[in-house]
Amino acid sequence: MDEYEYEKERSKKLEEAVIETYKQEEEMMILVFAQWCVNHGLDPEEMYRQAYPNQQSNERLQQVQKLIVSKEEAGEIPDDTVLGVLSMFGNEDLAMVVSEAIAARK
Repeated sequence: MDEYEYEKERSKKLEEAVIETYKQEEEMMILVFAQWCVNHGLDPEEMYRQAYPNQQSNERLQQVQKLIVSKEEAGEIPDDTVLGVLSMFGNEDLAMVVSEAIAARK
């Protein structure tokens, strides 16, 4: 393998690692959102549909729901935390729906 092929392969592996890390972090964001919803007596899928009415459903949200625990088992997730992770991943519409739920609660 010459130097060009080595660099190309190395670049490809780095890109794959970055993509995998992003997917794992995105999954954590979805879990934080879903657990926050459960902690506040809200349905994560319904909240998602309110934010994205033109999408059928979110397969990753459905997968992550298997990891959700009861409100009693879960730790508190501050409102600012869920809003922060949603914004970090560009889920502004979902953050707006969450903000509305927070305002309705207060």
